[in-house]
Amino acid sequence: MNQSPQFDRSHENLQKLRENFSTVVIGQQTTIDELLVCVTAGGHVLVEGVPGLAKTLLARCLAQSTQANDVRIQFTPDLMPSDIVGHAMFDHENQSFTVREGPVFANIVIADEINRAPAKTQSALLEAMQEQQVSIEGETRDLPQPFIVIATQNPIEQEGTYPLPQAQLDRFLCKILIDYPSASDELTMLQKITHESVAQKLDLSTLNKVTTLDDILSLQSTASFVAVDAEVQRYIVDIIVATRSWNGIDFGAGPRGSIALLRTARAHALMQGQAFVTPDNVKAMANAVLRHRIQLTADLDIEGYTADDVINEMMATVNAPRS
Repeated sequence: MNQSPQFDRSHENLQKLRENFSTVVIGQQTTIDELLVCVTAGGHVLVEGVPGLAKTLLARCLAQSTQANDVRIQFTPDLMPSDIVGHAMFDHENQSFTVREGPVFANIVIADEINRAPAKTQSALLEAMQEQQVSIEGETRDLPQPFIVIATQNPIEQEGTYPLPQAQLDRFLCKILIDYPSASDELTMLQKITHESVAQKLDLSTLNKVTTLDDILSLQSTASFVAVDAEVQRYIVDIIVATRSWNGIDFGAGPRGSIALLRTARAHALMQGQAFVTPDNVKAMANAVLRHRIQLTADLDIEGYTADDVINEMMATVNAPRS
């Protein structure tokens, strides 16, 4: 299949981003790839990992590499919805109300420790994430494009946290897990951070501005045209349907899960330089797309099973079409 010049440029831009990230983020290549797939698919990302594993750094790298306007919001129990979307304020000089836009009006919004704010505040992001707009005092305002929310949460420390409602979890295209680096990667990180530096922060000045916001919009457009065979589409639906009847899953993924799996499979194919989606692209993104969309039974939870354990077991039983 002949590939268009736009496809080739998009694939090349993705490779530039991958290489650029690697100059700062040591190891974590799978995490980097999954983040870039989500960006290419035009979705929001929930990043989970213990403190100090470069969750916020990933978002910063994305913003600097793409010349995007980014903002970091530290979620706390006293954070109000108006602190995120903005509010109307009275202008005494003009004797009228004016709208002050909140930090959500950025290309990349880093919602740090999102589960530390109550549900009312978390829900302030729902309209923004789904509709790409916010309503302030009855006035609807469009958000800048591209608009991507990268939220982080700590899976261990639960004191003073509020579980994310399922309605909001479902708005995240993927849930990405960051694990500890290997010993060799950690040694490289140690040497890089402490060499001729008095701080513990990685130097982002080595990052190049390799793409623009227009390039990101072009990436998203190109991914949406990656070909998907009817058999692969059926395979995706079979996977989602299996989550709804699998023994050990209380409730499975909804139709938004099917859409998310197709979108990420297309973006993954583009990253691999393929103009069409294969079952392997679907398998590569299944865990990231489904792990936050299913709820395990209490029995499996008590026995220590994770969502990934169940997804992997289930995927082995769903027949994939021949590539």
